[in-house]
Amino acid sequence: MAWSASQYVKFEDERTRPARDLLAQVPLTELRHAIDLGCGPGNSTELIIDRYGAQNVSGLDSDLNMLEAARKRLPGTAFVEADLSTWQPSEPADLLFANAVFQWLPNHLDIFDRLMDGLAPGGVLAVQMPDNLGESSHLMMEETAHAGPWRTAFEKKSVRRNGLAPPSTYYSRLTVKSSRIDIWHTIYNHPMDNAAAIVEWVKGTGLRPYLDHAGEEHREAFLADYLDRIERVYPKTADGKVLLKFPRLFLVAVKA
Repeated sequence: MAWSASQYVKFEDERTRPARDLLAQVPLTELRHAIDLGCGPGNSTELIIDRYGAQNVSGLDSDLNMLEAARKRLPGTAFVEADLSTWQPSEPADLLFANAVFQWLPNHLDIFDRLMDGLAPGGVLAVQMPDNLGESSHLMMEETAHAGPWRTAFEKKSVRRNGLAPPSTYYSRLTVKSSRIDIWHTIYNHPMDNAAAIVEWVKGTGLRPYLDHAGEEHREAFLADYLDRIERVYPKTADGKVLLKFPRLFLVAVKA
């Protein structure tokens, strides 16, 4: 699945806010090396640099389009292509930071366990993941997927990603290697201009695998069907806008 940095940054302020909230809870006043995992176009990397200095921060992503955008944004920062399902730091890191990437990896609990081994003592694994599969924005993707001439593709193979585990599962898995764990949920309610803006938002993330699976010949019809459903389930507020409810799970684990 290819990503589009230009589509992603259409809502950069909203997408960066959870990264800012996550970084605010990282209990490190200084560090030698921080790595932004799944750095995307570099918006989260920039936050880490602002706090700890450019010489101490690098980033990685598996998508070349995202890496190109990140390098243009932060030309003095090292960005490398890597697969997080198998990647491990070459030397112990002080901060492994991941904003909205691990929800795409079904085995992320195993990955977290491995990444804890890649931290220096007192180092931090800081992760944020969308926890919104039960929201209308994603439920309507499933309804659309099974409603049109493209539905046979989805009957043969689902593209719906796995939901997140309960907080207790993450706590139990990480506590073995941690001296401190902080886990919380935040629900954002983003004011959007209209239902079409919600569609534009998810085109950069959750809707991408659905559009890819439906096929280019069905893309516009799929989007039209999805927009119609979004318009029906997101009522307008007093000023004519709609609120996009977006729950996210955060965790910060300090290595023992």
